[in-house]
Amino acid sequence: MVKMGPIKDRTQAALVERVKELTCLHGIARAAGRHDADLPTILQEVVELLPPAWQYPEVAHARIVLDGRTYATPGFARTEAKQCADIIVRGHKRGQVEVAYGGPRPPADEGPFLKEERALIDSVAHEMASLVGRRTIEEERTRLQEQVRHADRLATIGQLSAGVAHELNEPLATMLGFAQLCRKHPGLPASVIADLDKIIAANLHAREIIKKLMLFARERPPAREKVSLHRVINEGLSFVEPRAAKAEVEIRLRIESDLPEVYGDPNQLVQVLVNLAVNAIQAMPDGGALTVDAFTENGCVVLAVEDQGVGMTRQAAERAFEPFFTTKEVGVGTGLGLSVVHGIVTSHGGTVRVESAPGKGSRFEVRLPTTAPDAPVPSPS
Repeated sequence: MVKMGPIKDRTQAALVERVKELTCLHGIARAAGRHDADLPTILQEVVELLPPAWQYPEVAHARIVLDGRTYATPGFARTEAKQCADIIVRGHKRGQVEVAYGGPRPPADEGPFLKEERALIDSVAHEMASLVGRRTIEEERTRLQEQVRHADRLATIGQLSAGVAHELNEPLATMLGFAQLCRKHPGLPASVIADLDKIIAANLHAREIIKKLMLFARERPPAREKVSLHRVINEGLSFVEPRAAKAEVEIRLRIESDLPEVYGDPNQLVQVLVNLAVNAIQAMPDGGALTVDAFTENGCVVLAVEDQGVGMTRQAAERAFEPFFTTKEVGVGTGLGLSVVHGIVTSHGGTVRVESAPGKGSRFEVRLPTTAPDAPVPSPS
């Protein structure tokens, strides 16, 4: 009669291992399906589910490396006895899942590991890749939705700004005219003349704000002519050099010698540079360096203004181009300078973006096309 003891023991052992694997996969599926936890929290949960699923859980350790960041069980150390599987997202390796034994174990199908464990770690890596892919898509969707909301806000504010500018222009012109007429009246006391001068100055300041509002709202279409960026830079810096010297700000230039011409309004482009330079100087109350870069890239001319100032938080940088948003003290700025930059650059078919961090300064990059507005844009090579 044949003894069935060893066969029964092997069957029971295989069944136990299978239950452990299924329990692990079930736990991973539950963790990956959580919408109330961020990705690092889920990855740490998954790591802790791995050792109990392997044949020798008492000496098993696990870790997941994703985009250079490590999530591991306590006491993890790399040894010769290890199993690895790559996390591949959209054809790119983003990380790795690894299980290691803390000491030597009897040989099995793959070193000390079972062939079922190879299938398990591959499944875990595939599940992590799917999780990362889904989270990446969700982040991109959220970012795009925020960009659409931001564009809608700017469009709404632009329409309101145009309406407000038109409604204010006439009463401001009337007040300014009457104030100037009153000032010409003979025999006025000095105190009255001083008060009229304040009224005239306030009106002129209000008119400048309205001009900026109309530029932001694109009520004034830009002229279209060939413009040398060298001329724009030289003319723009001539306006801000005295202010920079007074603020102990050194202006540094890194300009390509053979910059192609751009199509646009030279006066508006000068205003873009002046606004960015003044913004940079105001961001450096203790002095520093203001760097102006100009170079070509991917069929565009890039004009960049970089400072060594106080910088901005990520939240402030995202709102930098909103009208009337400012991080400056009351009375220092109107919050329209960067909005005007955005309006001018966009009306020229270009883009503007900012990179900034608190205490590390800011860099504004303006990209302008080198082709005429009606000319076909060459596809990038």
